[in-house]
Amino acid sequence: MVNFAARLGVDVETCLMGTGISERQLHEADALIERQQEMRLVENLILALPEVPALGFELGLQYNVATFGLWGFLLRTSRTLREAMEVAIRYLPLSTAYCRLTTWSDADEFCVVADADEIPQHLRRFLLERDTATAIQLVRELGLSGIRIKRIEYQARAPDDAARIHALCGIAPQYGCARAAIVLRRQDADMSLPMYDPHLVRLLEGQCRAQLERRQVTGVAGQVRQLVLGPLGLVASIEEVARQ
Repeated sequence: MVNFAARLGVDVETCLMGTGISERQLHEADALIERQQEMRLVENLILALPEVPALGFELGLQYNVATFGLWGFLLRTSRTLREAMEVAIRYLPLSTAYCRLTTWSDADEFCVVADADEIPQHLRRFLLERDTATAIQLVRELGLSGIRIKRIEYQARAPDDAARIHALCGIAPQYGCARAAIVLRRQDADMSLPMYDPHLVRLLEGQCRAQLERRQVTGVAGQVRQLVLGPLGLVASIEEVARQ
């Protein structure tokens, strides 16, 4: 985000103002940036660049598999796009996503659905657009450009800069929909990915699991959060969490 802002003329000091993040931390591979710190950085970007249309969406398109380290490489070595999305959701805290992501499919389509309801209202559009644009970029990269996005759906009314999203990604979003989602053909979701490696999948998944454990917050709330976002998955019932 800091590099993206710099290309648009915003300096590092403005980006980091009030975040508690030092410029030195940006160069430390093992530095952990808290969500509250990143949210303040997002606020700084929005305030510094109010005239840039679809700012969050444009930012999301800058991300790629390598951006996410272990999590990204685990996606790259998955068998199919469907499996990649399932493992992405299982270890979602290792990504930059703020939306709650789920998948849905029928006989014809496969969707990655983004629920932004828990994001603060003033940041919701920016982070929803960033998350969906990142998902589009990852899908294209994982499929080596052989997978086409059918639709982008948003629940809100069309903003004034909707045409900018079309210009950035080549897809005109649909607004006023029942959900926010990126939609693909089901057959594309089940197509074998070119980088599939079962041995690397097992290795990388073990390392992702270990990273989640290292980030675990103490106390009951932290344990529940890690169970729901980790091994149990977001489809876990209250009873399953309580048993654990």
